Amino acid sequence: MAKCASCGSTIFMGGVRAGAQRFCNNKCYQDSGAASFSSIVSNDVLERKLEEVWRGNCPKCRGLGPIDVHRVHEVWSALVLTRWTTKAQLSCRSCATKRQLGGVGFSALLGWWGFPWGLILTPVQITRNIVGLVRGPDSSGPSPELRKMVLVNLGAQTVAAQKAAAMKQPAPLPGSPQP
Repeated sequence: MAKCASCGSTIFMGGVRAGAQRFCNNKCYQDSGAASFSSIVSNDVLERKLEEVWRGNCPKCRGLGPIDVHRVHEVWSALVLTRWTTKAQLSCRSCATKRQLGGVGFSALLGWWGFPWGLILTPVQITRNIVGLVRGPDSSGPSPELRKMVLVNLGAQTVAAQKAAAMKQPAPLPGSPQP
């Protein structure tokens, strides 16, 4: 099975190809483009922002951190149609636990009703949520997933700021000397 070059998810079928790389969807493909721009972010800026996010308040409940990336896995089925997702959530451990328990309940109620994938994927997604509940990210420091999320965000902000600055530059008048 192929793995997404951006998020590491397993790609059963489909996805987006870019050269030798495969991505699970267009969002992951676009995130990987922002990651390539992020090489312009200095390491001290990255470490400062990473520490700020990790030690900050939860974006969901505004409670105290540590804040990290947690994954929630869901599946629902209807006869021959089955849809499964894995969503990354930036939150505290408490909010992640609630969301992962919701993913277990959602999948347990709605995942079984498709043949054959519902019967196969429901136990897989429930198990992945339970493993996430038991293990979770290491609370002693930011996870590699959080580092990547912050790096991509800073890279995208830097590129957007550069584009905005370029747009503010007045165009030279025709026939005027170029600097």
